[in-house]
Amino acid sequence: MTDMVAVVALLLTLALVGSRLFVVVGVATAACFLTFTDYTDAALQLDRIVTKVESLTGKNVFLSIPFFVAAGAVLTRGGVARRLTDLAREATAWLPGGLAIASIAACIVFAAISGSSPVTLVAVGSVMVPALIASGYPPRFAVGLVCAAGSLGCMIPPAISMLVYAISVQGTAAVEPADLFLAGLIPALGIAGLLAVYAAFVGSRVPGSRRPIDMARLWTAFREAAWALTLPALVLGGIYGGAFTPTEAGAVAFVASLVLATWVYGDVGPSDIPALLAEAATLIGSLILLVVLAFGLNDFLAEIDAPARLQTWVTDANLSSWQFMLLVNGVLIVLGALMDSMSATLVFAPIFAPVAIEAYGIDPLHFGVVFVVNMEIGYIAPPVATNLFVAAAIFRMPFGEVAKAILPTLGIVTAALVVLIYVPTLSLGLVNWRDGEPIVADFPWERPAPEAPAPAPTGKRPLTLQELMESARRNAAEPSPPTPPPE
Repeated sequence: MTDMVAVVALLLTLALVGSRLFVVVGVATAACFLTFTDYTDAALQLDRIVTKVESLTGKNVFLSIPFFVAAGAVLTRGGVARRLTDLAREATAWLPGGLAIASIAACIVFAAISGSSPVTLVAVGSVMVPALIASGYPPRFAVGLVCAAGSLGCMIPPAISMLVYAISVQGTAAVEPADLFLAGLIPALGIAGLLAVYAAFVGSRVPGSRRPIDMARLWTAFREAAWALTLPALVLGGIYGGAFTPTEAGAVAFVASLVLATWVYGDVGPSDIPALLAEAATLIGSLILLVVLAFGLNDFLAEIDAPARLQTWVTDANLSSWQFMLLVNGVLIVLGALMDSMSATLVFAPIFAPVAIEAYGIDPLHFGVVFVVNMEIGYIAPPVATNLFVAAAIFRMPFGEVAKAILPTLGIVTAALVVLIYVPTLSLGLVNWRDGEPIVADFPWERPAPEAPAPAPTGKRPLTLQELMESARRNAAEPSPPTPPPE
């Protein structure tokens, strides 16, 4: 117990003095190995990091992330966000709260290009928040709406958060990134629809928030943004049309973004490209360190048999399926509010996903989407929320004001999460339709909690649920003895 308190105190100290996130995760990994295992020498050997970096090069999904990050950097500098927001503004001008709804639509389209939540917030928010405030919308509403809509980058393909989730889970919990992209599409659009209803309600009380549609201005905006709109169509169409994999889609997005920014629009000159690539490389370097060190922490959790211990705990607690999912999501929301969402995914997805799938029969894709929505909430839930810190910086508002501004939209997203948990059709419907299976997917309400393991012989520890399942599989694989002929 004393060792545990010392480790926690060390990590809190590092967090309070403002240490970088990868430093905190790395120190946590080394401290856990040194304190709770016999691998004292291994914890301090740098070859563990080299080995982890080498293992990442064999994960094709991870190789797509640098390309999407670089594409987002080019598009943010290239003025694509401004053209998309202008088009969304003209297309929704006739609706109550049209400008606010345009902000949501612009976030969705730009997220489909960049795949990053913070990048979407910076690119769209820097244009739309000042416009909303100038049009008479309350500043808190404007900031809260764009922060929540920007977080949809976690779910709109090609979402980097989904790629990180696909990297994190293995075995029975493994998912294909393309399937996860498709499964997250309807939940993302559903959350965007709820935010649009909220925006229309607030906008109906703002004088002059709507005007007749101007076809000439709409056509001009469409003509300006037409090339930008081809990028999400190219990336998503290529993935689902089978032209290229999600990994190859990253390279396609990067090359296409360079062509748009330099040749089509001319917003980025050849001399600007090295600086943009250096900016993207800095982001990728920090992400690689974070992923590698988080994998080291996963090794520690595997060493202490954390997944089996968790399975044993839920078995002893005799939780039903709906109780387990409610508990897990409550824990994930708290974790997402206290730590970086990427770190939370890398550390906790490999722990919770196998239990949900093996012990309770939750579909791997459904659990993956639910997990990613929790991470979306983590992007906007105080006290540690990436999008809130980004918003405080670009909008020059105190963090406390931004935290208050996000509360209404945070409540909307959380309510949507509860519906998503218990209506798997929302995440599985498109995938099932594509595969020719029944679209409606039922939540396993009646599935009993795993039975407690049978008592082991005296002097031996009880078998875990995982060991019992392995034993059952081995028994099923063994050939049955021949039946003796009748006398």
